[in-house]
Amino acid sequence: MRYEGVLTKMRTEITDEVQYYMNWENDFINLNQILGKKISINFLKYECLNCHLEKKIFRQGFCYDCFSSIPQAGDWVINPELSKAHLDIEDRDLEFEKRSQLQPHVVYLANSSDVKVGVTRRSQIPTRWIDQGAHEAIEIVEVPNRYLAGITEVALKDYVSDKTNWRKMLTNDVLDLDLAEEREKLKAHIPEEAQEYYLASNKETEINFPVRQYPKKVKTLNLGKTPFYEGVLKGVKAQYLIFEDGTVFNVRGHEGFVIEINIGV
Repeated sequence: MRYEGVLTKMRTEITDEVQYYMNWENDFINLNQILGKKISINFLKYECLNCHLEKKIFRQGFCYDCFSSIPQAGDWVINPELSKAHLDIEDRDLEFEKRSQLQPHVVYLANSSDVKVGVTRRSQIPTRWIDQGAHEAIEIVEVPNRYLAGITEVALKDYVSDKTNWRKMLTNDVLDLDLAEEREKLKAHIPEEAQEYYLASNKETEINFPVRQYPKKVKTLNLGKTPFYEGVLKGVKAQYLIFEDGTVFNVRGHEGFVIEINIGV
């Protein structure tokens, strides 16, 4: 089977085991169904996810011009504490920023490699946790806007990491922890403005990924440097494909790359 199209973040569905989908313009691949099969990936060209021109991808699937101008790539996206829509202050497009920022956001703990703190829109749970490869996660606070979530995350970063060790996550070098207990330890450090939104009773969510073989050591596939690769697919975790030879491919890191995929038997 042959597929061709521009790469975007894999879609997911949480069941007993996370279901992963690569979506193309008129088709899709359920990656769970092709575990154990040989697949080849061939890089053809770039296509910016915003302007759709054949321009080299700079970041997040966008060319440099788009990344530097569109509201979807504003600084507040990566640094939510910089959000200003609640003050009626525009960054790049106030209408877009109000839609994105002035909605319920969650600050959470996720365990992908070690415990980390993070921020996401309420509507993105559990998708955000899956994308980070978290095998367990729990909410800390649910606040009405992105700014409050951002200042809460900043305050808690003094006591817990905000980064995922992706190599440990992909080799499954992880521990199971009591995240409710970890959440309680952080309660006193939540900013006063967000204290009333503390979630004391939410239960921990457990996530199982479709991985049949974890690599002992990972080597990354960069299509910009190695435009063709072939290997046996052994698992999918976070936004990575995991192959039998230890190669891992970050799908999200290649958004905007037009590729051809061939699936063997």
